[in-house]
Amino acid sequence: MTKQIAIPCILMRGGTSKGPYFRMQDMPADPMQRDRFLLAAMGSPDARQIDGIGGADTLTSKVAMVGPSEREGVDVDYLFAQVSVDKPVVDTAPSCGNILAGVGPFAIETGMVKATGPETSVVIYNVNTDSRIEAIVQTPDGVVTYDGDTSIDGVPGTAAPIRLNFMDIVGSKTGSLLPTGHLQEEIDGIAVTLIDVSVPMMILRAGDLGKTGYETPAELDADRAFFARLEALRMEAGRRMGLGDVTGKVIPKVAMLAPPRTGGVIAARYFVPHKTHAAFAVTGGLCVATCAVLEGSVSDDLAVRPEGDDRMITIEHPAGIFEVALATTGAGRDLQVRSGGVIRTARKLMAGEVFAPAGVLE
Repeated sequence: MTKQIAIPCILMRGGTSKGPYFRMQDMPADPMQRDRFLLAAMGSPDARQIDGIGGADTLTSKVAMVGPSEREGVDVDYLFAQVSVDKPVVDTAPSCGNILAGVGPFAIETGMVKATGPETSVVIYNVNTDSRIEAIVQTPDGVVTYDGDTSIDGVPGTAAPIRLNFMDIVGSKTGSLLPTGHLQEEIDGIAVTLIDVSVPMMILRAGDLGKTGYETPAELDADRAFFARLEALRMEAGRRMGLGDVTGKVIPKVAMLAPPRTGGVIAARYFVPHKTHAAFAVTGGLCVATCAVLEGSVSDDLAVRPEGDDRMITIEHPAGIFEVALATTGAGRDLQVRSGGVIRTARKLMAGEVFAPAGVLE
């Protein structure tokens, strides 16, 4: 009889993503054993993830690992893992702001954080990006409430709002807003802005690549020549940003910009990076929002920039809009990002154990 191991988890939707949330203390301590378990649990590598709980999509092949924090002023530590669908790869270099939306509720559900009133503040340390985020969770009657009237594009129906206030977001991986020191530069004749706010990104104009910027994800994903060119540009961007050889890695992420069409600040398509995001990533939204107000960047002549230092930046994407409350000072090279806030929702879907062959721990 084949032996299996079981690890408790809660399956949750966080923002526009979905995946299992584990307690760190329940996971194998050895990173290689941990990754082998996650691959087996999600059913990777397999295009259908038929032998696991993954949803056969990059947005539903994500994992959160959460544990009590020993850091001053922080409640829990959060480690995110992107599990490749069709390759035996587990990437903990990036973060995911959508999955982050479920961390606060998970911490309360598992007793790591005690509900304190109608709303509970959970301060989260993101291990991936060495940053802090405050999650404000609705907890009337001392328990997490998932029902509410808040809707987010990319998710059907409504749910309770979860406010995420991002701190320490500049230079998440590279240590600076503009890792190369340039507001714009060229890679193979294409103007790009290489920027790091919550996630390192290469941002460019859709028109420079022969696109409108309003294509559907299916239309873009079908153009493999376009993705091959995008990947060549991304490889060089990673090298210039000090990230080394980014072959097989998901950062830097990529976005292409176009003028807004429905009253927003900017229209954008976000790549993850070898597929078009069906909506928009939270970390990517923070980065694109910053680029949209950055004078001298590739967003010049595209973005309809609001005035002031505390601005609501609306990004138009394939599923609707994504809003970022962005607080900044200065302009151009002197731009300072004080904070970025977004509203997300989450829902607990299932609680139980995930099974994997015991051999993954050998």
